[in-house]
Amino acid sequence: MNDRHLTCFAAIYEEGTLSLAAERLRVSVSSLSLHLGNLEAQLETQLFRRHRRGMRPTAAGRQFYDHVRIILTAMENARRDMQSATKRITGTVSVTMAGSAIRAIGFELVERVRQHYPDLRLILTETLSVIAVDDLDNGRADIAVAFNPTANPGIRAKPILAEDLVLAGKPEIIGHSTDPVTFDEVLTYPLILLQQGLSARALTRDTRLLKRLEAHAQLQVNSTRTISKSLCAGLGATIGTRLILSRELASGALHARPIVSPELERVLYVIERSTDKPSFAVEHIRGLVIELLEDSVSDGRWQARLTTQ
Repeated sequence: MNDRHLTCFAAIYEEGTLSLAAERLRVSVSSLSLHLGNLEAQLETQLFRRHRRGMRPTAAGRQFYDHVRIILTAMENARRDMQSATKRITGTVSVTMAGSAIRAIGFELVERVRQHYPDLRLILTETLSVIAVDDLDNGRADIAVAFNPTANPGIRAKPILAEDLVLAGKPEIIGHSTDPVTFDEVLTYPLILLQQGLSARALTRDTRLLKRLEAHAQLQVNSTRTISKSLCAGLGATIGTRLILSRELASGALHARPIVSPELERVLYVIERSTDKPSFAVEHIRGLVIELLEDSVSDGRWQARLTTQ
């Protein structure tokens, strides 16, 4: 039994007559009949009953067809994969990322694309999570890397990592202790936050908690650089992550404390349009992005947890 036998059998089964199957495969009817006869002899069973209008599969033929379709599909997929593996990656891939992801893997992504995909044009954009998903929806991006996307049948989202949010500020503002603070205690500090309309879901999915944060924020500034300078000047505290504040925390300019009751967690997703069949180039870049994100957690650069979903 070989792939030619299986292909001939499937053609006869699907076309219903030897003549139509022979036309489809561009072989003679006698050659097709010979292949079928050899196959039935090897299986020691009759696969079709001949009648005036064509070929009617037996019960054994119907059962055999279920196996044949799986085998032929797997063979075709393997053939396409091997053909694709020999192709050079070309074209343009646009990736839009939340700032934390850019900080963690942006340079490594550019470096790897330059080294391994010299014929590929990469467009890498840093933006807020909600804008990253909008860029995807509007066709301005092929891949989005963003936090806590809203449910949308038009997108396919793969969770990669989860990280905890902390209260950050100068020790004179939030205290020198490393003990956790409760969410209610957080609200007693002079909070400086990004405008919630732009950054809300990047903090948490819980709209009740978001409304409380917004109500207690003394300043809302749509500039991460200005917020950082304001924190270092002792003007207030913020809710953020250790990654995005890594320079300030490492230098001692800022201090961080965990948040509990409840803990605030955000999940990073790699997102694509569910209606699109990704190109070979997009598939490769998506895989590279996921690999780099996972590596950033494994080697400790990103203090987060890989998801198990």
